[in-house]
Amino acid sequence: MCHYAIFVDKVSFSYGDREVLKELSLQVEPGGHIGIIGHSGCGKSTVLKILAGLYEPDHGRAIIEGMSLPEKIRRQTALVMQRNSLFPLSIRDNITCGHDIPEEKIWMACDSASLSGWIKSLPEGLDTNVGERGDQVSGGQAQRIQIARALCKEASVILLDEPASALDRGTGQSVLEALGHLTRDKTVVHITHHPETLDDSYVIYRLEGGKLIHE
Repeated sequence: MCHYAIFVDKVSFSYGDREVLKELSLQVEPGGHIGIIGHSGCGKSTVLKILAGLYEPDHGRAIIEGMSLPEKIRRQTALVMQRNSLFPLSIRDNITCGHDIPEEKIWMACDSASLSGWIKSLPEGLDTNVGERGDQVSGGQAQRIQIARALCKEASVILLDEPASALDRGTGQSVLEALGHLTRDKTVVHITHHPETLDDSYVIYRLEGGKLIHE
């Protein structure tokens, strides 16, 4: 067990009376890339939230980089969600999440996330507010801000929930390129309805009946 970056052992999870995960197990070695597919509502996002330390299993255990406590798991992982997950703060605050991160490191993350040109064109630059629900930026910009946030965190495990699914083709491609920078040499779990977007480094599983089935 100790050599796995992700070790999930017989995890079950229910929303009220509805069991969505049933003794689900998964082992991922450091640097491994896992893709998870399955129909809407089958529990894919629930798996990610358990791996991110946001949910605790009803039964079983999830150990990420040797950590099992949710607060410690959260330090090891970075999550990029399908939906706009920005705070009603500045671009800078959305990237740093209140941590003291050197300016140079922020700009390096923005470069890798293909954000720098756009940010430099804004009158207030990094201190531009993204709006109440991130409504002052486009979907592609919001996704790249999330990616820059994850790059700054330097987590060893990257969790992706359909990060480019709601974007047009051109914007989606630029987000996928930014994700390439984020996931390089990292352990990755990527949820998608479009397995064709995953390269040959990915091992694909289907979530069905609350369990993962190797494709």
